[in-house]
This record gives sequence, C-alpha cells and structure tokens, in this order.
Amino acid sequence: MEYGICNLAVVPLRAEPSDRSEMVSQVLFGEAFEILEWKDKWVQITTALDNYTGWIDRLQFVMLGHLAYKRLLQNPAPVTYRAITQAWKITDNTILYLPAGSSLVFLEGTTSYIGNQRFEIIGEIGETDGIANIAQSFLNSPYLWGGKTHMGIDCSGFTQVVYKLKGIQLKRDASLQAQEGTTVDSVLTAKTGDLAFFNNEEGRITHVGIILGGGQIIHASGKVKIDMIDTQGIYSEELKRYTHRLKIIKRYL
Repeated sequence: MEYGICNLAVVPLRAEPSDRSEMVSQVLFGEAFEILEWKDKWVQITTALDNYTGWIDRLQFVMLGHLAYKRLLQNPAPVTYRAITQAWKITDNTILYLPAGSSLVFLEGTTSYIGNQRFEIIGEIGETDGIANIAQSFLNSPYLWGGKTHMGIDCSGFTQVVYKLKGIQLKRDASLQAQEGTTVDSVLTAKTGDLAFFNNEEGRITHVGIILGGGQIIHASGKVKIDMIDTQGIYSEELKRYTHRLKIIKRYL
C-alpha cells in the first residue's frame, strides 16, 4: 500500500478522474490518505480522516512513508482553528493560507514538517473556543457542495470541521454522521452542540445542522446561517416557511 499527504492549503476531492468531475469533498493541509490507484494525472485515494474515496491531481500532494502514516493515525496532529492561518514554506519562501481544521503534522515548536518541506506556522497555535463560537465563526460562508472551509462549505462539511476543531472525528456525509452518537429524545431536550438531521420525502437524510439552544440552529443552506428549529424542523424567517423536516437529533459531546 502507498500513502500520501496534502502539502497544499486545500485540494478538491473529485468523484471521477477529471477536472470537470464534481467535487465531493476537500483534502486540507496535512491530511493523509491511502493511495488506491494511479490513472494518468490522477490518483484515487481514501482519506485517513473519514475513509472518504475520490480522485485528486497527482501534483497536489507528496508521498508519505508507511511508518509516518501509522504514526499520524496513532497520534493525530494539532489543527488550525482560525479561518486562515499563514504557513511560511521555508523551502521556496512562499506563504500558504491554511483553512481552519488543517493538520499541523510532525509539529516541532511552530514548524510543521511534510517530507522534506518545512512550514513555519505564523500566529497562534492553541486551544479552540466553545462549539457555539466555533460554529458561528462560519456565519455567511457560502454554501459549496463538497466544501470544508470558510470560503465555501456544505452542511456536513460544516459539522465535520466544527467537530474536528473540538477533537471529535465525524464521517463526511450527513447520512453517515447520523449513524454515530447517542440519540436525543426531542429537540426540547437538545443541548448546544447536538446535531439535528433532516430527511427528504423518501425518508433519506440529506441535511444536518448544529443546535445552538434557545430554539436556534446553525447550518449551511445557501450560506451558513442561524434559523429557528422546533419539533417539525427548521423554520426560515427569510422564506416564511419550514425548509427542512426534522428526522433525528444526535449527541457526540
């Protein structure tokens, strides 16, 4: 088995080996993966973070040894928690702008090492804020299918990254996240940080958001925003109607 690691700020993970293929997720700086197949300029991978499979450009990562990969699995790296953290790439004197949730792998002091490349982290490296404040830092981030950053994010990417900043690993898709955690009896007994899941007419879970308390939920729908939630689902003041039908609430904290 071969392994790789992302050495760029953020890389699109595509459904098929083509620049025209849809982006199903993103690989952030310092995230490692198994390599499944090489095809022309493309590489099929499965991410270590959430076992998500897709294709990335072979120029958008560097190889990682087996022992280094195992070390990362056993000792998860600290992550960046600000919307943008600057990383000075010492080898060519350039700056990378790392999104929140980037992994500072093989960190020594303020220097992160990826292969023979050194990245000096500029700014704070430390603990995150409470989950409500982390979630609200994403307010007004535009909805982007497959996105995982403040520059563009989808509903399950939003919940996954927020929880990653609290040291909790979630699956990538809403339907998979709903299979984890402990079921909460009702929205009336939900606590800040619980995840609420919503289904379509066929009963399939297609949306997720984070309970804030006080009858409010924060979620990515058009943009990251705060709406009201009750036993029926999400009510949008902008649209003056219910937009998502509540299926289940789960607790992970």
